[in-house]
Amino acid sequence: MVQKYQSPVRVYKYPFELVMKAYEKRFPKCPQMPIVLDCEITKDEILENGAQRKTSRRCKLAVDAPYIFKKLIGVEHVYFIQHNYLDLANRTLNIEAVNESFSSRIEIFERCRYYAHPDNPDWTCFDQTATLDIKNFFGFEHSMEKMGMKQYTQTTLKGKEIIEYFINELKEEGITEVPRWQPPADAEISPNLHVVGDDSEESDTVYEVNGGEKRPSTHDILLDGDFIAKHLGQLTPMQESKLLELRKLLDSQEDVEKMPDYQTILRFLRARDWHVSQALTMLKDSLKWRKEQDIDSLLTEYKTPTVVSDHFPGGWHHHDKDGRPIYILRLGHMDVKGLLKSIGTEGFLKLALHICEEGIKKILESAENLGKPVLDWCLLVDLEGLSMRHLWRPGVKALLNIIENVERNYPETMGRVLVVRAPRVFPIAWTIVSAFIDENTRSKFLFYGISDDEHTKESLEQYIDAEIVPDFLGGPCKPSVAALSYVDQITPYYFNHCYLASCDCTLIHEGSLVPKNLYKMNSLEEADDALLDSPHHNDSKTLAAAAGSGAGGLAQQNHHHNVYKTVELRTGYSHEVIIRNSDPKSVLTWDFDVLRSDLHFTLFRVTKDLPEKHDLAVSFFDMSDFTEGVNYFKEEPTLVCHNKESVQGSHVMNHKDNYVMHWFSPSCSSEGPTQLNYFYEVLSSANYKGSMTSLQSAFSSNSASSSCQSR
Repeated sequence: MVQKYQSPVRVYKYPFELVMKAYEKRFPKCPQMPIVLDCEITKDEILENGAQRKTSRRCKLAVDAPYIFKKLIGVEHVYFIQHNYLDLANRTLNIEAVNESFSSRIEIFERCRYYAHPDNPDWTCFDQTATLDIKNFFGFEHSMEKMGMKQYTQTTLKGKEIIEYFINELKEEGITEVPRWQPPADAEISPNLHVVGDDSEESDTVYEVNGGEKRPSTHDILLDGDFIAKHLGQLTPMQESKLLELRKLLDSQEDVEKMPDYQTILRFLRARDWHVSQALTMLKDSLKWRKEQDIDSLLTEYKTPTVVSDHFPGGWHHHDKDGRPIYILRLGHMDVKGLLKSIGTEGFLKLALHICEEGIKKILESAENLGKPVLDWCLLVDLEGLSMRHLWRPGVKALLNIIENVERNYPETMGRVLVVRAPRVFPIAWTIVSAFIDENTRSKFLFYGISDDEHTKESLEQYIDAEIVPDFLGGPCKPSVAALSYVDQITPYYFNHCYLASCDCTLIHEGSLVPKNLYKMNSLEEADDALLDSPHHNDSKTLAAAAGSGAGGLAQQNHHHNVYKTVELRTGYSHEVIIRNSDPKSVLTWDFDVLRSDLHFTLFRVTKDLPEKHDLAVSFFDMSDFTEGVNYFKEEPTLVCHNKESVQGSHVMNHKDNYVMHWFSPSCSSEGPTQLNYFYEVLSSANYKGSMTSLQSAFSSNSASSSCQSR
């Protein structure tokens, strides 16, 4: 698959020569871009009496990816080759970059250009394009494509800030002007070299806005102000102009058979940050996809499989206080493996797309009923019961596939996502999944981790009327006697009679395990099944092992031993892991198995320096100079972990102290010393800024959920 990315034209209000001097300060390392670890010059040529310079660099980059993907590719950094072609006479810099690492699996080609502004020689323009061709990447091609787009966008946005930073640094050094290049008086000038003087015009440079589209100065399509206010909401004059511009461009496209409505056009514009050319490409691709997949007939022709009606824990439920239709998904009650084994990945995707099509229909109905703009719907996700089993690798891949299709074809249809009763394993799942969710969509997530129903109910009532909060979240709405399979028949009555009114029913199925006699799909990652069904399986290990094995399959099924450490503890012995935390609000997550006998697990916080310790028979906390409540504190209550149990959990580390994970073996069985297989990871607080608003309270040692490990 080949994807092309293009950034809008940036304009720096500084001369080309000053921008170039700032650009050079980015090498070999730039603190503002920590992903770039080093750049080594491999070739440097100066030509045409200094008018031209050709420079090649080999750049070392850190892998910016979730933990699981780092383990998948087996490296912590990759290399890129960058070629710079600086033409001081013509005031241009062309940059080309290609990946050296994994070039047989992925081809990345990026081209950037700095050039003098065609209408103002004292300004500098910048544009950037890239192509990404993922040939084969262990079955994660779509996910890697999404990650590549995210990384490209972040780098593009960061680039301008960095140039501005170094220009300001130059000003502090007293450098505010760099003279233009002039040839030596006695130098011979190449016939192909065009020297730009102060008053000359650079006619070779074409100034295009937003990656190539030429924006008209006037528009001959006018939207009625009343229509905009009623159907589209408040738009600035610029936004109205972009909407009209994209509508005109669609009119001129011969391959656009069905014109989308203004609401749809508006969503795609917002998804591409009002860049018309990018929104046009995205929308045309989506319209083509809808035709190829016959999406327009999905609402009328889709037949809900019986297994979905009987076991899928989700459904539509009234509207929020802004008039958005609410879809409730009890994800923690979902039998992901059973549903996938019954309807397959394609069936799972079709179910998700059907929900999206229903959402569009309900949005229009809500707007009509309210007489005001309603452009998106609300998703309420109940995570009670979520465990590591939900991280079954085919399930994760199916979810990422759904996210990719939804974000590509239903952008900006999700107005708010309320995530309630998030358990201790949630940060692990969120870290894996959030990397593939658009940043703007992530900003719409609100998290409530405390399992106390009354607290959850009060939080939800900020967005949902109290009388329609479901009973399983502490509200008055109780399950209806109507079977979920009859939802389609009763929806019109339900909408007209229960719309934002007091109601004592909800049509949300609680969810249940799918009987194995309904399984039809036996090809979903057989390697994963073999690992998952092993006597001492652990789902997070299964995920890591299968991901790490890649093309090697079962031949490398023991790869997880490189991720999970194993220790043996005799009676009275302890094992302690020190985490030196320098990032308040970071999240410590753990996953471990206990074999042969029982272990006691406790998480401590220590406020003093820890000495070196080599004797497993002695704990830090057995030493005389350690006093509980004075220089160390029990952050999590001691948990008794029984033989053959798997335990997962997480804790928000609020302090810049040492944290100690402590396992103690009270006794051993006749089989030998107790065996501990464990893995832990610290997730940066930056992952949760602006979204994980209540993660701290959700997992603090004072909360009810804190003492409940996931087993």
